[in-house]
Order: sequence, then structure tokens, then C-alpha cells
Amino acid sequence: MSRIGLSDLDVFPLSLGGNVFGWTADHDTSLAILDAHAAGGGNFIDTSDSYMAAAPGKKGGESETLIGEWFTSRGSRDATVIATKVSRHPEFPGLSAANIQAAADASLARLQTDRIDLYYAHFEDPETPLEETAAAFDAVVRAGKVRYTALSNFSPANIEAYLAICTANGYALPVALQPHYNLVHRNDFEDHLAPIAEREHLGVMPYYALASGFLTGKYRSTTDNAGAVRSKAAARYATPQGLAIVDALEEIGRAHDASIATTALAWLLAKPTIVAPIASASRVEQVADLLAVGRVTLSPEEVARLDAVSAWTPPAS
Repeated sequence: MSRIGLSDLDVFPLSLGGNVFGWTADHDTSLAILDAHAAGGGNFIDTSDSYMAAAPGKKGGESETLIGEWFTSRGSRDATVIATKVSRHPEFPGLSAANIQAAADASLARLQTDRIDLYYAHFEDPETPLEETAAAFDAVVRAGKVRYTALSNFSPANIEAYLAICTANGYALPVALQPHYNLVHRNDFEDHLAPIAEREHLGVMPYYALASGFLTGKYRSTTDNAGAVRSKAAARYATPQGLAIVDALEEIGRAHDASIATTALAWLLAKPTIVAPIASASRVEQVADLLAVGRVTLSPEEVARLDAVSAWTPPAS
């Protein structure tokens, strides 16, 4: 188990992404994936009130609803750390105080629980002062509806400002960040967010940990898996450097009897502040590869090799 920042939340070092529940994983498949995750030792689930809102015929919150059904039918709530997010649900857009209160209540109802373990501000809201947002998150913590708060998709400057507001006013400090970070998207996090996370002891849960599936190795060209939902997003990484990264992951993985995906997740876990990469499964058989990261530790030499092959170099002028 790994601890999230300065909280008392201990989690398996892989967070199961709920972004596919009710979308590429239907009702029964979603529950079966959750069952397999728990049976394999997983205890950390990541979702959002806005997941599925953009899908045809959906209104947002479907992922939370499925997880809530699973909690109740399996009696698994107390054994699970649940993270969800606010700011993008069509009925609850933004980070105003009234919106955070209403959105938290709606998430609690869908999740069929009395508390959210980790509550993220999903995206910045330029229309609402950070002071109002920080006070509102503090209020839901004080009310017992939320145990800990966190930030996702915030700029370094606004993370710093938010932390300063919380410190000055005695508000609940965020314990975690959720950035876009993986072997083919490194610099935004490493150059700008990692120093803040290290200094402030923030736990980091990277999303797109497998680069929309590219770091599973199933996209070896721009036309591979062309019918897959995420094929366009993944195939854009099929550059010479991207394919060299996959080749290195495959070779290193063989030494650990691990898949390309597991090895990519293990590289993330080798980095300071990373607590649990977020990765999703649309089929039950994919869950084992995700959970396998709990048994794989890369050597310093293997991490250095992946660092080198994935390093960004500026184009020649």
C-alpha cells in the first residue's frame, strides 16, 4: 500500500479509472471489472461526476452510479478509497461555493455513500475566485462529506495560490494532484508540477498513465486498432520515438515477466511523489495487467533507460 500525501489514505499503487464505466464497459462488464479489481487486491477507484456526460444519450454521473451500485451490492464501500471530481457536470459546472455543495451532495447520492475520500477540483474555473473555491472545499470537509481535497488540471501558479489561501485561512489543504503524465508526455509535470508536489508533500495520481492505450503496445502504427474508441488519440504517439519507447518497455518487461502496460505503470511508480497511476480497463481480462504493477519494481538502470529513450529534445533550429 502507498499513502496519499499527508492524508491517512492508504491505497494500492494503481487507481482503477472509472472513465469507461457506462461507456466502453457496459453495466455488467463494469461491475465485473470492479469485482476483479477488488479480488486482485485493488482498493482505489477514480471517477468524476462528469464522466459519460459527453457520450450520446448520457447525462453525466453514470460512472458514479455504477460504482455506487457496486458498493451497495457487494458491501465493499468501507474497503475502498473513492476519488471523484467536480466542475464539469452539465448541471454543476464550475467551482463556485453553491456548485461544490450541490455537486458533492449529488455525487454522494449516486455513489450511495456518506463520504467522498478524495474530492478533486477537476478543472480550473476562471469565473470563480480561488478564495471562494478553497472555502467551499473546506466547508464540505468540515461537514464530513469529504475526507480530503485535491486538485486536477490546475496551473502551477494557481496551485501555489490555492495552497497559500488555504494556509492563510486555515482551510483544508489539498493532499494530492492529478496531472497528465506518462512516458510520452513528461515535461509539463516534471518541469512545473513535480517540484511543487515534492515541496508540499502532495501525492500524485497521473491520468492518461498509458497514453490512451498507446503504452500497452497495441498501437504500432497510425492505423492499428483503427476502430477502437481511443485509437486516434493513441495512434498519434506512433512516432519513431514513441515506438522506441514501446520496444524498450517490451524488453524490460520480459525481465520481470510483465506486460508493456505493467512496465509503463512501474516506470511512473519509480518517480518521486507518484502514489498510484490511474488506468482503466474495458474488459475484465485487462485488470490483471494493471494490478501486476504491485509486484514489479524497476531497477535504477531500467528507469534510466526509459528516461533516456523518452527524453524530449528541442528540434534543431
